[in-house]
Amino acid sequence: MNLLDVIANRARASRARVGIGIGAGVINEVMLADIKSASEFADIVLIGKAEQMRTISTDLEIVSSEKPEFELVRQLAERRIDAAVRGTLSATKTLLHLRSVFKMPALQRLALLTTADGTPFFLAPVGIDEGNSRDDKIELICKSVSYIAKFGICAKVAVLSGGRFEDAGRSARVDQSLADGEFTCGKLRELGIDAKHYGILIEDAIKDANFVVAPDGITGNLIFRTLTFLGGGNGFGAPVLMERVFVDTSRAKTNLSNAIMLASALAWTGEC
Repeated sequence: MNLLDVIANRARASRARVGIGIGAGVINEVMLADIKSASEFADIVLIGKAEQMRTISTDLEIVSSEKPEFELVRQLAERRIDAAVRGTLSATKTLLHLRSVFKMPALQRLALLTTADGTPFFLAPVGIDEGNSRDDKIELICKSVSYIAKFGICAKVAVLSGGRFEDAGRSARVDQSLADGEFTCGKLRELGIDAKHYGILIEDAIKDANFVVAPDGITGNLIFRTLTFLGGGNGFGAPVLMERVFVDTSRAKTNLSNAIMLASALAWTGEC
């Protein structure tokens, strides 16, 4: 079964209570209709400022707050909602508060994307400050593999680096990136994870793997942006790797129904 079909089916079975943040001045009828279309996957709660919420005509549940970034996290921490989607709230305020409330020293995220032809895959790291050392990257991959297993999916990992294998010797930077890729892949295999090093050949990796690991956070962020904003692909959101379910979304994204589906699937508590 297609990876997205697995996630959609799990979301329908879960039908979690999902809170989604609505930032000031960014809601419109098209966005609202998209959010409501996710009602097949979840019971949706809109969380935003009172003046913003008053402009919305909908039968979805609404929670008004003068500090919606804090309210979304509070609702998640107090289990008033099963899962949260950042939506269009401020990234800085929301994510800093999330880290503070859940006592996380750093954020680690795992993105779900599709290529222009609809091939789905997971991608990490996607934050520019994530996975920038060997240890951090291996920890991130291990957590991501466990997170992917929540969908009942076994991760097949493609490790990327900065060149083809025959490019060794062309520059010290490429040599180091290739060495890092080999090291990372070896460690993952020692841990029992199905992993293969593809060098820079992401086009080959996507044919075999369902989880692509970028050389570093900057590269991962560029892959995400190039694919979703220029290359005709689609982004479903990036779950934060934590016990509770929080799906981060790009501030430039107006289609949020996919992120709600993803959040509801992750909140599933039934038998695999």
